[in-house]
This record gives sequence, C-alpha cells and structure tokens, in this order.
Amino acid sequence: MASNLPGSVRQFGVAIRALLVFTVALGILYPLAMTGVAQGLFHGNANGSIVQVNGKDVASDLIGQAYTMDSGKKDDKGDPIMVADPKWFQTRPSAIDYDAMGSSGSNLGPNNPDLLAAVQERKKAVAALEGVSESQVPPDAVTASGSGLDPDISPAYAALQVNRIARERNLSVQQVQQLVKESTEGRTLGFLGEPRVNVVKLNNALAAL
Repeated sequence: MASNLPGSVRQFGVAIRALLVFTVALGILYPLAMTGVAQGLFHGNANGSIVQVNGKDVASDLIGQAYTMDSGKKDDKGDPIMVADPKWFQTRPSAIDYDAMGSSGSNLGPNNPDLLAAVQERKKAVAALEGVSESQVPPDAVTASGSGLDPDISPAYAALQVNRIARERNLSVQQVQQLVKESTEGRTLGFLGEPRVNVVKLNNALAAL
C-alpha cells in the first residue's frame, strides 16, 4: 500500500533510520570490537605500556623521563638545581622535560645559536659525567628528539655509560653490559630505523638487581 506521506517526510524518516544504524554500528559496536581485540592481543600496549615496580605503576616505557638528583645548589629563583644521577642510565635531552601532557621539539634550527650553545653545554656535561673526551659523546646524548618524549638511546650512548653504572653500583662491567644487550632492540621489521635501547626498561632491569 503506497504511503500518503509527502516525499520529503519519507526521506527524513530514511535519514533518521540510517543515522541510528550507523551510530550503533560505528559509534558503539565497532569501538567495542576494536577495544576487545586490543585488550586481547595487545593488552600492555592498549593500557599505556605501564612499567610496574613492586606492584606499583611507576612509568610508561613509551615515555622517557629524567633520572636526576638534587645538586644541593639553587638557581636564581631559589629552586634546586637538578643534575644527572650517576647511578642510573641517562636518556637523551627533552625540550619539554618529558611532560606527557604535550609533545614537542625545540623548533630551533641547526644553526640557531641557542641550540648550538645548549648542545655544547650538554656535551661538556656528558663528557664530565662519563669521564671521556667530548669527541666520544654520541649525538643523541646532546640532542632532543622531535617528540621530546622518546625513551630510546643509541647502543653507543648506552655503552658509554656502562663503566659509570658498574662503578656506582658496585657491579661488574660484564653484568651491566649484559643488561644493555638484553635491553637492545633491533630495527623495526628488520629494516626500519636504527637499533635502540629503551632507557626506562633498562633502568627498571637495573633496579631489579
């Protein structure tokens, strides 16, 4: 039996029904399905790749963090000056102090005088901390990542820190080298990127000793 409703009204009804169907399918069922798959197959990643120590959440292995200590000195504002804690592996610098609320680089060009000065200052600090010459300091030790949150360093920078860690923690160099080796990840899919060491995971393994 033909409908007596005007064509515009019938079209409106079709549009409403289509809206409800797609809302349920794409706004409810699809997200629930993807959440279920993520929780089932990639539980750790889906929940933020949280690192736990003694049952407590302490970090995410996706976000770098500073391993520092109070130097006992104050800056011009009266705030404590923090320096690298020699008992921990150090990660690369961050333009945003590893603030997970945002992600950003310094946006300074390679010839910017402020960036060049910061790099030179970092190079001197790393060389002094590790007891090596400035020429031995790897680039990732003095330059921030584009995101400011990268927890990874190069195997070369990790290897540079082995002797200090062993000395500060009364461990053998071989023990620390083994930890670095176990924490070193290869290229993604075998050909993307470079080998890397996740400092958050490495320091968590170091704490477990």
